[in-house]
Amino acid sequence: MQMHGAKIALLLGVALGTAGCKPLPPSKPSSEWTPEEARGAKVYQQYCARCHYPTTTGGLHGPGLQAITKIQAMPSGAPPTDERLTAVILHGRGEMPATPLDDARMSDLLAYLHSL
Repeated sequence: MQMHGAKIALLLGVALGTAGCKPLPPSKPSSEWTPEEARGAKVYQQYCARCHYPTTTGGLHGPGLQAITKIQAMPSGAPPTDERLTAVILHGRGEMPATPLDDARMSDLLAYLHSL
């Protein structure tokens, strides 16, 4: 009988915990992208898509990036500022390799990341 009560308490805790979670905002439709966001999507496909899903938080080889610029903290715990994202992209972190991009391509990629 105690085990049954523990299961109910666990399920109730999970239900209450997830009820307070806000869903992430949806990504901007590609039909509404600016030219900079569209160029950034191409940079993303070339350098990032093999390891990161763009429209989910589920991981591939790295974390999914949906709403990466809209959340409180990245998986590392750091805030997702453009400066922090640029540093991680340019220098890598953990198993993520450095991705050398010039200023124009980085600006386009950041614009795309903001659309996610």
